Amino acid sequence: MAIIQFPKDLKWGTATASYQIEGAAHEDGRGLSIWDTFSRTPGKVYNGDNGDIACDSYHRYEEDIALMKDLGITTYRFSVAWPRIFPNGTGEVNQAGLDFYHRFVDALVEAGIEPMCTLYHWDLPQALQDKGGWDNRETIDAFVNYSEVMFKEFEGKIDNWITFNEPWCSSFLSNFIGAHAPGHTDLQLATNVAHHLLVAHGKAVQKFRELGIKGQIGYAPNVEWNEPYSNKQEDIDACKRASAFFIEWFFDPVFKGSYPQFMIDWFEKKGVKVPVLDGDLEIINQPIDFLGINYYTGSVGRYKENEGLFDHERVDRGYEKTDIGWNIYPDGFYNVLKYISDNYGQIPIYITENGSCYNDEPQQDGKVHDYGRLNYLRQHLTALNRAIESGVNIKGYMTWSLLDNFEWAEGYKMRFGIVHVNYRTLERTPKESYYWYKKFLENKWFEV
Repeated sequence: MAIIQFPKDLKWGTATASYQIEGAAHEDGRGLSIWDTFSRTPGKVYNGDNGDIACDSYHRYEEDIALMKDLGITTYRFSVAWPRIFPNGTGEVNQAGLDFYHRFVDALVEAGIEPMCTLYHWDLPQALQDKGGWDNRETIDAFVNYSEVMFKEFEGKIDNWITFNEPWCSSFLSNFIGAHAPGHTDLQLATNVAHHLLVAHGKAVQKFRELGIKGQIGYAPNVEWNEPYSNKQEDIDACKRASAFFIEWFFDPVFKGSYPQFMIDWFEKKGVKVPVLDGDLEIINQPIDFLGINYYTGSVGRYKENEGLFDHERVDRGYEKTDIGWNIYPDGFYNVLKYISDNYGQIPIYITENGSCYNDEPQQDGKVHDYGRLNYLRQHLTALNRAIESGVNIKGYMTWSLLDNFEWAEGYKMRFGIVHVNYRTLERTPKESYYWYKKFLENKWFEV
């Protein structure tokens, strides 16, 4: 048996998102978000589920923090619901919303858990969507205003800030593929949204620096790894495009001040152009303090003419899959982290999401035997250790997710938590993966 030992100074935690766990959708002045609207659109969300109650963490956060403290984590990544702070996206601040997050953050700190705050995890105020959403550059200014309020309000309490979670999902998944709110299927629109999200990120970072806020700021893109099926150049190129859709498209403007030319050329063949205005790329190209990385899966792929957006076909190599159908591909986790480090330098990296879907329920013994998730966690922490040993500047790891929760378009069908939630009673039951992670966190090593 080999010992996988981690550096003692890494931060360890879990992650959640506001709409997925909070509930209390119509309480204390919260406005509507695009997910309130989308989840009520017939056929968009499994079983017509919505986040009105979710895990009811708005009322049960003390119970959830007690679970975190028992688990032994040092960092908790959560997101703020923009419509709780500005019910209409702009205008008057909703003090009750700020008060809730103050209570919550104070309770975290009292428990010895460092808060990591995501400003945007997809719950855009519906009032802004009604004016064009992220296709309208006024939304950029609204986001910066919201960010400024949060920075000032929580300076000294929150030291780690994330502007955007998974901008690929907020743009292409939501406005080209149409699987997430607001559910459009327009490639040019999605490209506009992606660019405007990056501009909003850059402007928020500028505001953070301008205000002299103590702490660190970054963003958290999602990545995948696409391994070429062969060494044919057409397979290599197809996989490079498929990976760049997640990596280069959202990394190059931030780190290099430009979009990747090979992707610009490809998009232009599709009749799509990035709506760059003078000064945009300079705004996006702000130095950040850390990079969040969300990784779940990857695949082997090859060239196939007219297959998808990038002439790219996934080839099923027989990998085991999680219950949501995603490949279990820990080597991809190592590869993508090494690729990012090699191409973008030694930026400090936090793994802001990594987890798996297994829909195990409590058994007669009262336990949730989610050994698939436990093995996924062990495999991916081994891959993370490989990355650290290979020189990748890893600063922390947050597994997704603390709780089973509203899984977006999948409703409550898919479970990612290390704590089981009974959606009828809202009872929390730690799973076997929770207890494995707890034991690991006591010593920061395990055997493989």
